[in-house]
Amino acid sequence: MEQNVIAIIWDFDKTLIKGYMQRPIFEKYNVNENLFWDEVNQLHDAYGKQGIKVNKETIYLNHFITCANQGIFENLNNDLLRKLGKELEFYNGIPEIFVDLKNIVEKDDRYRKHDISLEHYIVSTGLSEMIRGSKISEFADGIWGCEFIETPIKSNIKIKEYKKDRVEDDRTISQVGYTIDNTSKTRAIFEINKGVNKFKEIDVNSNIPYNMRRVPIENMIYIADGPSDAPVFSVLKQKGVTTFAVYAEDSQKEFDQVERLRIDGRIDMYGAADYSKGTSTYRWLNKHVKNIAEKIYARLENRVLSSVSKPPEHITD
Repeated sequence: MEQNVIAIIWDFDKTLIKGYMQRPIFEKYNVNENLFWDEVNQLHDAYGKQGIKVNKETIYLNHFITCANQGIFENLNNDLLRKLGKELEFYNGIPEIFVDLKNIVEKDDRYRKHDISLEHYIVSTGLSEMIRGSKISEFADGIWGCEFIETPIKSNIKIKEYKKDRVEDDRTISQVGYTIDNTSKTRAIFEINKGVNKFKEIDVNSNIPYNMRRVPIENMIYIADGPSDAPVFSVLKQKGVTTFAVYAEDSQKEFDQVERLRIDGRIDMYGAADYSKGTSTYRWLNKHVKNIAEKIYARLENRVLSSVSKPPEHITD
């Protein structure tokens, strides 16, 4: 591993878009999104009374399936989620900044000398299919998010009487396939660190020496919004990841939240979620990509120079 890759890791909701990505689903089915989220917020305690522990951050996935089964989200499937992803509206400067940050590295002859590159990753507690359907998908080198299963793989266990599965004949979402919550985001980031996403032979729990990991922690920048990402911010900053929080420019509450993250030492810096050229957020990200690229360049240059032996010289008495 040359360790010459820079990884920028983006949260999605309230980081790249204003609000939550599920809004187009509610609009399509004419469902009041506040009512849906109010129900979701009550599920943890309601199931707790039944003696069932659920994950507060991902139980919303089950509620989507429940609503699909009830006909509230009739025929909701992955194809539809991907189509609805096209309706997502991004903050100013997205996706242009994805291209600009890559160009800082990949169009500089000094960096190209050592094949230094930059990759963008999205790690979200939202729905992967909606992200894949959005305009940002083609600019992302990898996406981690929550996944639905439409048609479960059947068991081959033999029984005396076969009862038809009610979801057998349609492609409506019926099971949760994969989840990301605000704690397991760190797992995805360490998969990027070790190269799990590039090499199928590597597992996130594989013991890989630090100098053999594909993307060293110090080559990463993590960008997200406020308190929900506090656990990830804390872990990553302690490990040496550069951390940056964003807030909606018109929200004093969100500004106060990211300022608190800075005071608590969870982030390096914050800025408004406007990625247009000339904004402080655009300038800060450009500067720190350049800083990381320079460190990689210096390390690789020194390695080359230190491996070159001194040429023969004429010896005079």
